Amino acid sequence: MAQWDRLRLLPAVYRQQLHELYDRDALPMDVRHYLSVWIEKQEWKRAEREYDFAMVLFQVLLENLDIQHSRFVQEEEFLLQHNIRRYKHNFQRYLDEPCTLAGTILWFLDKEKEILQSADLAEQVQCLQVAQEAMEISSKQDLERKMAGLRNEVQCMEHTMLCLEEQQDEFDFKFQTFKMEAVGDEAANNEQLKVFQQLVNKLDECRKGTLSDLNKLLDRAEDLLNLLVKNELVDWQRRQQKACIGSPDNVCLNQLEKWFTCVAVCLFQVREFLGKLEELVGKVSYENDPVKAQKPALQRRADTLLQDLLKSSFVVETQPSMPQGKGPLVLRTNVQFSVKTRLLIKFPELNHSMKVNVSMDREAPQIKGYRHFNVLGTKTKALNMAESQNGGMVADFRHLTLKEQKSGGGGKGVSDISLSVTEELHMIYFDTVFDMKGLSVELQASSLPVVIISNSSQQQNSWASILWFNMLSQDTKDVTFFANSPAAPWPQFGEMLSWQFLSATKLGLNDAQKEMIAHRLFGKQQQYDTCKVAWSKFSKENTPDTFWVWFDGILVMVKSYLEDLWRDGLIMGFVSKGKEKSLLKKKQRGTFLLRFSESVIGGITFSWVDIDMNGEPEVKTVQPFTKVDLSQIPFQEIIRNFQIFEEENIPENPLLYLYPDTPKDKAFGKYYSEKSGEESAYIKYIKTKLMFVSKENTLEARSLSDMSQGETLEALNGLCGEAAELNGNLEMFHPDPMLSGAATAQEDDLLLYQNNPSLFFCSDFLPDEEEQPDFSLQGLNSLTPQSCGSIFQ
Repeated sequence: MAQWDRLRLLPAVYRQQLHELYDRDALPMDVRHYLSVWIEKQEWKRAEREYDFAMVLFQVLLENLDIQHSRFVQEEEFLLQHNIRRYKHNFQRYLDEPCTLAGTILWFLDKEKEILQSADLAEQVQCLQVAQEAMEISSKQDLERKMAGLRNEVQCMEHTMLCLEEQQDEFDFKFQTFKMEAVGDEAANNEQLKVFQQLVNKLDECRKGTLSDLNKLLDRAEDLLNLLVKNELVDWQRRQQKACIGSPDNVCLNQLEKWFTCVAVCLFQVREFLGKLEELVGKVSYENDPVKAQKPALQRRADTLLQDLLKSSFVVETQPSMPQGKGPLVLRTNVQFSVKTRLLIKFPELNHSMKVNVSMDREAPQIKGYRHFNVLGTKTKALNMAESQNGGMVADFRHLTLKEQKSGGGGKGVSDISLSVTEELHMIYFDTVFDMKGLSVELQASSLPVVIISNSSQQQNSWASILWFNMLSQDTKDVTFFANSPAAPWPQFGEMLSWQFLSATKLGLNDAQKEMIAHRLFGKQQQYDTCKVAWSKFSKENTPDTFWVWFDGILVMVKSYLEDLWRDGLIMGFVSKGKEKSLLKKKQRGTFLLRFSESVIGGITFSWVDIDMNGEPEVKTVQPFTKVDLSQIPFQEIIRNFQIFEEENIPENPLLYLYPDTPKDKAFGKYYSEKSGEESAYIKYIKTKLMFVSKENTLEARSLSDMSQGETLEALNGLCGEAAELNGNLEMFHPDPMLSGAATAQEDDLLLYQNNPSLFFCSDFLPDEEEQPDFSLQGLNSLTPQSCGSIFQ
């Protein structure tokens, strides 16, 4: 690697030394940077001793500065134009002392080597102490170095072409002059012709060298193109697949755009060099001219490389998605969706000139019942830089819709494969034409496969298909994937489940939580890494309560009602009943944990450890709460106010310490409502407690109400959900304290009550788990105010 490139990639502390070195005015850093390749190839030690040689290098240095100035004029870099002109003026002081300039440049190069040696030594010492760098960082640095090398080679080629043109112009001028002024002296003419033959030989040698250098330049460009298209772009596409299903992978295209544009610019310059050679051959040619023999092959190769690069540079930056969808790639007919394409080769002169067209299912598979759709809306947009935050060349389609074609169905050659609507994959295609500098290339991009539904009830199963495909498929065009879907290895499957929580709540699953899920899927195993989950087990078995429905129900509940508690790590969540029992029985009385129900879709419960009559620890569990309950009262308030009646009807909250030993109020305190109980504005006039009594195997709900003067309440009749199904005869107690003598519970009764500003709840004890009593808390939705008689006055 070139010395200057190595210096630029050094750690910050050594780059600072480099900046301090070039604080001197003798050799500006800009000159060192832009002429780095040329400077490092010259024999400055010889120039320090030989005046004539030093003068030649001095003149070439000024010529190179002129070339740089011309480039900055073309690029409209006003400040750089000014600097280069000033640097050239300053170098004029060495006109009579070119050896001094050579010595100065040599001194700077030696100092640079000292900095590199210090950095190399430090790196060798560090390698003995720390682990190797991540491969990703290393490969990116290697790619950056190769990009810098390509740019430098192109820069050198510009100088080579300039020298070749000057050499040819010199020969052409002298030869044309000789032909016009040729004398009759044959001997003199022959001598002159020998001189011209030497000049032609030298010109031929330079042309061969230039062609060889161009071939090497194309080799370097091809190497970089393969790295970009076969490695970096493929890696990005895989990261985008994973990001669509919740992975935190970086899918920013800015770096890829920079690399693609760099290689494209260099290849276009190679085409210009070849065009310049064609022009030179038109002025001066001779027998066995190497340009005539080799230039066509080089032209074809350069064009092929450029076409391959261009075809790979047109991508879908943002996959199709609906504004209110569960995730990308699930689309609903007659509902608008958006999608964004991007050209990774950024040429500002193409802004608004390339039109992108959208189409559907260009090569639909021959599958029985496979549906076909039309794209409606604004189907043509121009690639432009205004719709991108970072100035990229994008076409942002925001108002597209899909409509199913009426005619469809199979025909001859249709296979017997039959897929459900939520397993049917479709492709959206985008076409445009790149046309610049005499090169026209048709470009095409396609979305990841999408699932198209017609009803929101299909959303959940469709998202399961998108998760499964993008978790497992490396072929992004395989629309028949679900005809023979592979099984998912547990490590990959568990990671995908964790991404769902990570994307929804910013906190994924830990190893213990994933292990519980694996235990649910595979039973008890020593280790789960070799286990696999079949597609049917994920989304088809036990319909409608499939594994995915169970898991997604939990995810929706957490996202909607428990996100803060989950993100703070207060919910253990995925823990089996057996594991829960073993954890709690080792803890002090009142220790509790929160876990998701294994039998109720979208349910959460809490279990606590108590001490039985024999002094042994006993784990008790409340009936799971669902979104019906949590939509009426926050879960932290349920935990805060949850109470049971112990002996002598003394209310007590059995939840004291969140597992392992965090005091309840310390864990949940910051989420409590500011006012509760009598301070709540909702019960300024009416204070109500609804209590539930369990007598052996019967269920009774009893309502005790504290009435303010002139007001009374009538409780609703009946329990909700599972409790209502198990108990058909409920006894409702009237709020009149003079008529409710039976409200006194017996000593063996267990009462549970819940305070709430505006709602009533009922609870009952149910044996949901083996050897563990469950307590059910169910919601009552309304209360009717009644006028009161004088009995309450």
